[in-house]
Amino acid sequence: MAWRGWAHRGWGCGQAWAPPRGGRSCNELITALAPPRLLGRRFNFFIQQKCGFRKAPRKVEPRRSDTGSSGEAYKRSALIPPVEETVFYPSPYPIRTLIKPFFFTVGFTGCAFGSAAIWQYESLKSRVQSYFNGIKADWLDSIRPQKEGDLRKEINKWWNNLSDGQRTVTGIIAANVLVFCLWRVPSLQRTMMRYFTSNPASKVLCSPMLLSTFSHFSLFHMAANMYVLWSFSSSIVNILGQEQFMAVYLSAGVISNFVSYMCKVATGRYGPSLGASGAIMSVLAAVCTKIPEGRLAIIFLPMFTFTAGNALKAIIAMDTAGMILGWKFFDHAAHLGGAVFGIWYITYGHELIWKNREPLVKMWHEMRTDGPKKGGGSK
Repeated sequence: MAWRGWAHRGWGCGQAWAPPRGGRSCNELITALAPPRLLGRRFNFFIQQKCGFRKAPRKVEPRRSDTGSSGEAYKRSALIPPVEETVFYPSPYPIRTLIKPFFFTVGFTGCAFGSAAIWQYESLKSRVQSYFNGIKADWLDSIRPQKEGDLRKEINKWWNNLSDGQRTVTGIIAANVLVFCLWRVPSLQRTMMRYFTSNPASKVLCSPMLLSTFSHFSLFHMAANMYVLWSFSSSIVNILGQEQFMAVYLSAGVISNFVSYMCKVATGRYGPSLGASGAIMSVLAAVCTKIPEGRLAIIFLPMFTFTAGNALKAIIAMDTAGMILGWKFFDHAAHLGGAVFGIWYITYGHELIWKNREPLVKMWHEMRTDGPKKGGGSK
């Protein structure tokens, strides 16, 4: 029985064995089985070296976020949260991972523009009533005693001094600040990583394409994006209007993330992305395409000015080079996707989408006007 146990555990080179319970030790077993002439000093030393070591247990390596070095690449960027403890699951069939994001992108874009058309209809319908309500409020304020240092009055005064574009993006900026504060809560880190970063190797694919547009982990990243959005807000809202701008902004965020998905699947460089840069690039590209002769300047170098058209060409060239060369600090594919969408929309999309909204608005109008008649059957 001792011989069988020893032979079964291995006698080959490089294999270790352990004596069965209750059996003999290694040296005693060799002495009993080997011929006396082989028990020289040299052979006995060799046997002791093999019996004195056991095979180390195999270490299980944690699953990496991808097959290449993209995990290390994303760790180098200070704009995204650390991903050391995050496990991603790249699909064995990468193309299939783009099916749901594609339909989500198309469906969300259609819903965004449809909702914007209905929003514009409701806004136009309520303007007459708001006008008369405003006249009545001004009359009441004139006969009502004014309070000195009224905080609400000061806030209203500040709000009324803002342009339509600045008032529109104020809500977007507030949402970004709120999400930035949520990143600072340690207990929400996993939830934020799951739903507020977009990654085709994640289990959640669709909702992060929109939520990551309002997500920033770095204060500098958020401040830079919000400054650019605030600077171009008046121009873009004057061009498109409040409702159409919101549809373009939200759609651009989702479309830019889908372009990022496609680039990551094509290159195999999976990793999380977040930020409003893709949506803001569409705003910048739309304004620069509509007003190519406008003069722009860098905030830190105001003495150097350049045309909006040249600035757009430089940005597209830089993001194209970054996507091809695999630069890892920014998501250049998302930037490029947002810029291309902004150029396309201001050139063709406005004619194809927004000017063909009349059937939807007419159907909504019929639903609004026929609803009370059907409900009031007793009249």
